[in-house]
Amino acid sequence: MIQMGRGDSIISNVYTANNTSRLIRGGKAYFDLLEQLIDRAKTSIHLQVYIYEEDETGSQITRALVRAAQRGVKVYLLLDRYASSALPESTVQSIIHAGINFRWFEPLVKGRNFYIGRRMHHKIFVADGLSSLVGGINISNHYNDLPGKPAWLDWAVFVEGEVSAVLYHRCTQMWFRVTKIPIPVFPIAESIGENCLIRARINDWVRNKNQISRSYLEMFHRANSNITIMSSYFLPGRVFRRNLRQAAMRGVSVRIIVTKISDVTLAKLAEHYFYPWLLKRNIKLYEYRKEVLHAKIATYDGMWVTVGSYNVNDISAYASIELNLDIHHLPFAEQVDKVLGEIMEKDCDRITLETLNHKDSFLHRMVYLLAFWSFRIIFYVFTFYFRQEKPQ
Repeated sequence: MIQMGRGDSIISNVYTANNTSRLIRGGKAYFDLLEQLIDRAKTSIHLQVYIYEEDETGSQITRALVRAAQRGVKVYLLLDRYASSALPESTVQSIIHAGINFRWFEPLVKGRNFYIGRRMHHKIFVADGLSSLVGGINISNHYNDLPGKPAWLDWAVFVEGEVSAVLYHRCTQMWFRVTKIPIPVFPIAESIGENCLIRARINDWVRNKNQISRSYLEMFHRANSNITIMSSYFLPGRVFRRNLRQAAMRGVSVRIIVTKISDVTLAKLAEHYFYPWLLKRNIKLYEYRKEVLHAKIATYDGMWVTVGSYNVNDISAYASIELNLDIHHLPFAEQVDKVLGEIMEKDCDRITLETLNHKDSFLHRMVYLLAFWSFRIIFYVFTFYFRQEKPQ
């Protein structure tokens, strides 16, 4: 059973051990599981998500949340105001009228400490402080399997055990806008069958948190044989690139999986700018070709995985609130490694310098360069902040 303690110390570095973990692919399986967990909840539900739309998928989850509230479960729904702004006010009012505790995350323009573009980007669900889902999956048809429209490729991890108390604590911090509160104790079994080490990691630059970024750097330093990164909007910053290059120079086999079909054209064009840099450093590059890749997952040496909302770019590093789970568990990591390997083999195109030189003209390269600098300018203009808060 997890002990009472200060949240920041637990969240930042310490792995909890009494957990189980299961990889969930986005689509019908994810939303069916989410609905089942909502229906099984007995005391509390926290759902915090970036995009929540009023479509078939959003209606499915809203109905489940209303059912939970009507049977006496305390339901807390926190949405990012910018990304979920299309949610009609009438729907918000009906949610509140049904007994759901509803709140928007801070609006587009905020006070002296905050970015103009600061976002709550994480996607987290916690039931009763015992069962949780963490990943990159929003509440929208894009992430669900509908007739003739398969879901975008994304991942979540379903966890039960001690780490859910940590995630409950994080949700409570976000909901009540507080920091120094203790980790609660929930009556989980002394052993739930696995010695699965899991820690929650946060990126929130304004709050002086860059734990997920550090997790990636730790991966580069510790990997001995192989690293696989699957990332949407892959636009690595300078520090990330330096550590990536050093790992490849040590002889670590590095594989990067990006999307071929993107929902953000400018980001995809800017991403192309990095292709020659990666390939010239003997980093293997794959494009997922079936549909939009929205995933954020990485693993190394078949022993460790990080999965959540964090994209490999400066927006996730500096402008958004992100949450990942680091999982140090051999069976889970081996499963992730196998699944990603199968996707690379069956559903991806391998990009090489030869194919790149054959396909990309000088004009293409100029477009990629322009997109890269446009992306950087937009990032700095719309995510500018005045100061970073001092550590508490």
